Amino acid sequence: MNLRHLIFFRELAHTQYMAKAAENLNISQPSLSYAISHLEQELGAPLFEKDGRNIKLTSFGKIYLEFVQRGLTELDHGQALIGQLLNVNEGHIHLGFTYTLGQRLVPELVTEFQKDQANQQITFSFAQGNTVQLLTDLLDEQYDFVLSSYVAAIGDQNLRNKLTFTPIVQQEIVLAVPNDHPLASRTTVSLNEIQNYPLIYFSKNSGLRSLLDNLLKTANVKPNIRCEIEEDHTIIGFVQYGYGIALVPNLPQLDHSLVHIVHIKESSATHQIYLVLKNNHFSPPSSSRFQNFVENYCQKNFTAKKRLI
Repeated sequence: MNLRHLIFFRELAHTQYMAKAAENLNISQPSLSYAISHLEQELGAPLFEKDGRNIKLTSFGKIYLEFVQRGLTELDHGQALIGQLLNVNEGHIHLGFTYTLGQRLVPELVTEFQKDQANQQITFSFAQGNTVQLLTDLLDEQYDFVLSSYVAAIGDQNLRNKLTFTPIVQQEIVLAVPNDHPLASRTTVSLNEIQNYPLIYFSKNSGLRSLLDNLLKTANVKPNIRCEIEEDHTIIGFVQYGYGIALVPNLPQLDHSLVHIVHIKESSATHQIYLVLKNNHFSPPSSSRFQNFVENYCQKNFTAKKRLI
């Protein structure tokens, strides 16, 4: 079905006068007549009937007009939205990030980005989740990009040729213990000192899980895992009430009056954060601008200064 014919039909339905509709459309009357006849043939029903010197919609035409107007309006909205998305100074960014990044990194990045007046019309939608969930949704194009841990595969699905992982910042991994714990008097600890204590561990859905597994394996530590939890604040809650100790990112909003934070002596106790993009996926200009900002900001303010978050 020809889209231009639908536009012609809508105009003629509004004017109900062939000459006026042709003039408004800047086409000849024969061209308009041909378009309407072709449309009626496709539908197998008359859309107009004579009304003296003018024409009017048939009952079929009235019904069809409702759908045509609705469809063309949606197309107009879609065209306007695409135009907005292609405007580097406007647009909307769908950003996904892991739970631990909501306390500092993402709010800092968005706030600093929008300090530039040219970026103040760019809007954001935010969503949080574990790394596996976020990357699955990124593959389904629910996000423009994601800030998360690195994962090589999800189930049987290899991600190496589907996603691009760009390292941006690192988080320090620390040990959280109850305030009355034997290790609460320490400022630093080696990983081999924790294996005799019950450990609250990140679940397998967390991007931190493989990191912690490798960290403990390298240190020849067999963890005494008491339970597995996905979200860091819940883990801290269990630590606070003495259920166990936990290896967690050094979150800026950790309340040190509730738990004691002990730094890990091993230099490998860091968590790499990545900016993740889907390969061969079109990024609107506003999204590309923010991606470049994130990489440059993190390089300047963290990597170059050897700062962790």
